[in-house]
Amino acid sequence: MKLLRMGDIGPQVQFLQLALKRAGTFAGKPTGVFGSQTQEALVAFQKSRGLKADGIAGAQTHRALEPYYLGYALRTIRPGDTLYRISVSYGSSISAIMTANPGLQAGNLRPGQKIKVPLNFPVSPTDIDWCSETVNFVCRGLAGRYPFISLGEIGRSVMGKSIWRLQMGKGEGRAFYNGAHHANEWITVPLLLKFCEDLASAYARNGEIYGYSAREMLSAAKLSIVPCVDIDAIDLVTGDLKSGAYYEKAADIAGDYPSIPFPSGWKANIEGVDLNLQYPAFWEKAKEIKYAQGFVSPAPRDYVGSAALSAPESRAVYEHTLAFDPLLTLSYHTQGEVIYWKFLDYEPEYSRDIAEALGDVSGYFVEETPYASGFAGYKDWFIQNYNRPGYTIEAGAGINPLPITEFDAIYEDNIGILSLALRIAGRLWGKK
Repeated sequence: MKLLRMGDIGPQVQFLQLALKRAGTFAGKPTGVFGSQTQEALVAFQKSRGLKADGIAGAQTHRALEPYYLGYALRTIRPGDTLYRISVSYGSSISAIMTANPGLQAGNLRPGQKIKVPLNFPVSPTDIDWCSETVNFVCRGLAGRYPFISLGEIGRSVMGKSIWRLQMGKGEGRAFYNGAHHANEWITVPLLLKFCEDLASAYARNGEIYGYSAREMLSAAKLSIVPCVDIDAIDLVTGDLKSGAYYEKAADIAGDYPSIPFPSGWKANIEGVDLNLQYPAFWEKAKEIKYAQGFVSPAPRDYVGSAALSAPESRAVYEHTLAFDPLLTLSYHTQGEVIYWKFLDYEPEYSRDIAEALGDVSGYFVEETPYASGFAGYKDWFIQNYNRPGYTIEAGAGINPLPITEFDAIYEDNIGILSLALRIAGRLWGKK
């Protein structure tokens, strides 16, 4: 987190306000505007932690706020501690602490031993705009609270940021979900991470998600999620990146396309390459179509790049797919409330039936991809390369970027897709 003070605006301010609200010193709604109310809440927090009460969120203050960013605190066991006393003091639960600390023996706590204590709120926020810092904290927080989630990176972005991958499950029916190939479709990031958290929570308590046993699903399948492919440019769209060389270059690129609003219309990576036009599935045909539309050089959208897989973000997803070898994929975009299931004449076995089932649980239409958008996408390449079911889900309706106020409705529509697809992946293994 960067240094934040009075007058700052943007998604990191929203995340700070949310952390202060979780800590109990901020009573308002996170607005992303650092005003007097935020400063007063920050001063109160700093005083409560014995920090310099200057109302500026610098490195020390951010470190003190980390539990409220991550969703768990680190506790050093003291003489006389019990899990019950610890859980009460943090507003946690014994079961949550045991889940976060595999092998912990409740009757044998050792002074000096460090444990993770989950706090009493969800890790994944669903009421603020997201940026790359939010993604980083939430991914780390989920892996901390649920150690059966494997956290790693599949590569680095143009700006050197981690492209995170979360993985859980022990089954052979591998499913791969990805989000935010396009920057102004960033709402798909909290969509995937909330599902990850809900699935992990259900698994930990031996519960259900969308009426299915989480443990049964994850014993039959393994799920890999890359929540944010375009990790750099979501900062551009949501206002976290407002200066510097990368911002100036993006602004220069946008200046050549005055009909595309900047930065809200930005879909590409930070260098102006559309990441969902980067895959080796008739890439030359995509180039022909997009060049005819006037996208012949870096642009806010629809520029195919200098070659297939020339962008590091698309290359990372491609290589992860080869390594993970999924039986089914979901690629999340916005908007239109549509499920695209086919590429050219490729019709993998069961793919139409699965698409119809996903449509039934969501109310989304099932359609074939429009010709002008039907080449060089991730779904296209996956179907071509593997001849297995792969889907593009266009979530929500409206004008991109969809506002976070639409999140609850989008999640309600898509939890059935996300759950059923994982269940189906577990069944597909037996049909190989």
